[in-house]
Amino acid sequence: MRVSAVIESRKEIHKWGAVTAVGVIAGYVAVLLADARHYYTDDTEAQYAPMWVMLGRQLREGTFPALVPWEWMAGNYALEEAGLYNPPQLLIYLIAPSMDNLAVYATVVKLVFSIIAGLGVFRICLAYGARAPWAAVAGVAFPLSGWFLFFDEASWVTSHTATAWLVHAWASAVRYARGQSGPIPVFAFLYLALSVQYAFPAVESGLMIATVAAGEVIYQRHWTPSMRLLAAAGCAALAAAVANLPGILSSQATWRGSAQIHNDPFLTVPWSESLNASLPSTTPAFTAWWGHVQPLPMVYIAWFLIPALAFIGWQAARQSVREFSGIVLFASAVLMWTAGPGAIGPLRWPARVLPMVALALLVLVCVLLSRYGTFASLRRRAIAAAVLIGLLFVRSFSAAPSLIVRHIVAVAVVAAVGAGVVWLARTRGTALACVLTIVAMFPIAYAQVQGAPPTPMSYNFPERRSAMTAAFPDFDGVTLQLADRALLGPADKNLEGAYGSLAIGNYAKNLELDYVNGYTPIGHAAFSAVLCMAWDGSTCPDAFRRAFATEPSTGRTIVDLMKVDRVVLHRAQYPDASDHAAPSGWKWVDYPGHERYISVLERENGLISTQNGVIADTDGVTAAPTSGDSFTSRTRVTSLSGGRVVFARLAWPGHRITLDGKDIPLTTVAGTFLKVDIPAGTDNAELILTWGPPGWQIGIATAAAGVVGIGLLQWAYQRPRRRSQELPADDRPSEEPDRELIAADT
Repeated sequence: MRVSAVIESRKEIHKWGAVTAVGVIAGYVAVLLADARHYYTDDTEAQYAPMWVMLGRQLREGTFPALVPWEWMAGNYALEEAGLYNPPQLLIYLIAPSMDNLAVYATVVKLVFSIIAGLGVFRICLAYGARAPWAAVAGVAFPLSGWFLFFDEASWVTSHTATAWLVHAWASAVRYARGQSGPIPVFAFLYLALSVQYAFPAVESGLMIATVAAGEVIYQRHWTPSMRLLAAAGCAALAAAVANLPGILSSQATWRGSAQIHNDPFLTVPWSESLNASLPSTTPAFTAWWGHVQPLPMVYIAWFLIPALAFIGWQAARQSVREFSGIVLFASAVLMWTAGPGAIGPLRWPARVLPMVALALLVLVCVLLSRYGTFASLRRRAIAAAVLIGLLFVRSFSAAPSLIVRHIVAVAVVAAVGAGVVWLARTRGTALACVLTIVAMFPIAYAQVQGAPPTPMSYNFPERRSAMTAAFPDFDGVTLQLADRALLGPADKNLEGAYGSLAIGNYAKNLELDYVNGYTPIGHAAFSAVLCMAWDGSTCPDAFRRAFATEPSTGRTIVDLMKVDRVVLHRAQYPDASDHAAPSGWKWVDYPGHERYISVLERENGLISTQNGVIADTDGVTAAPTSGDSFTSRTRVTSLSGGRVVFARLAWPGHRITLDGKDIPLTTVAGTFLKVDIPAGTDNAELILTWGPPGWQIGIATAAAGVVGIGLLQWAYQRPRRRSQELPADDRPSEEPDRELIAADT
């Protein structure tokens, strides 16, 4: 087979780029027609959207919200996947407080990032020489692939956004390694992917860069381009260290401090499930939330992916295998990762890597179809495609035999549409065939979402903040809620039910109320143990006793040391609590209309969170706070014979305390509350408690080094080009056409 290079005009590239964006939008419309709340469920409604509102409020008030002390273990946003050093994330936060309908806002935000992701896949295909129509096919297919559609886009926002930047970093990495672009795009996109502060995309980005660099050594047969690429990626990692060092240096205080590697079957995906990648009806067999057989097409990638293998000229493709070795290496690595181990330190649930499998295989197949697609020996290829579709059916049927009718319908659809694409490609050209390939994705996405069961992870939060606020009590001060989300039934999950009285996850942030409870995937191990508080803010039945238990060394209760103003009890968990006398210093308060779900304890003498700064307890010390905010607290202290001060602050790494400018040791009470011993003879000394994200000074230095480094790499990239431009026209070296515009035709 003879392969000749053709140059596509920029107009053609831009046209198909627009087709990619429109295709992603059309896919979104199809999904929303099937389920209007698809993009507002689970972690999006319970963690991210409310967090956007709260962080946006803080930013608008001129506060950098790295630490929100009254949220205790949920309030360290230097660790909480907040992306505080990521400019697009900050823009999302700044807009959020003006949005009333959070479902609409979250859907629009996710649409933007899905378009970015689709265009990134489009760019990767172009970088490897695919023609624009096939690049558009891959770009539209990726946001509609199984795991990405049903989990990353629907729920896990940080994975979604970071992946959108990762794919652009991949495209820019290939172009830089092949001399078609400078290092700055690699640096910028990698920084954006890494500064989202989510571990999986960060590791995936590193793996992607490593495999691209290795692939370019294989392709170009010398090391220099790959070393330049690794240097640019290293500069991005240095720049992003300011966002990631706090999490690394604080990990031993959190739930994620384990560095162990272990295996378990939960969300580990056998390689045999790859044979489900093109059958829309697939319900893969591996252990997850629904048991052994999953009712969602988690491993689905695209309807054409596997059958299309029959129409690739493999002998011709084998001659160029070195050019695509980076894709093959990445695909192999992530495919192995999906099969286990079940946890590598904080990286648990290998199925989360399935979008990377989809990405690599879509790019590889679409590039090969574009450059080596053939209809030679058509009958034999049609039989091969039919056999591949048969294998899809056998694997899907084996996983879920009860769905045989659905699988047969899916087989018929894939075969019929595939035949139509082949006919169009032969008679009307590649462009129309690619359009049909794309259009077929939309009804498939609609059917998959429409036929999916309701996710057990959905909170079913209301959509409008104004309605939430109108239904909820106006609690001032700091509130601790003792409740268990697991006790809420489907009938409770509405404003007329529990959501008019209980704040689950980050719900209180929608209401602009100050709650201790919040959603945290990171946690604080010691604090969590004190109140048996879970990741969604739920507490165990013993939490009430623990909250009002006396801490032995201070003689104060836990709620006193926390300076909590109010305790809200979930009546389903504590049905008769209000029938008993209130704890000393507290009183039962009625909130008419909310008695069905909550009982409320408040301080007899009013709010204490606003009194005496952050001082929770003193012994042998006279303390007079002078000023304070989330990061710094100043207090005048006097102690003739020595004493102790306990702060209503969680013992996060990064705290420092000075007495008249000299560092003094910090210790803890119950492993949770900060404590400092004041030496004897102290007279009106200034005690300053400060907090900063651990390693922030190092992060600033590495960020500066990264910026300087990428500047040097850009200078090195531009220098020979400037010299070339300074030569007389006849002496200039001939320039190769932009490889992004080069594809192969057969």
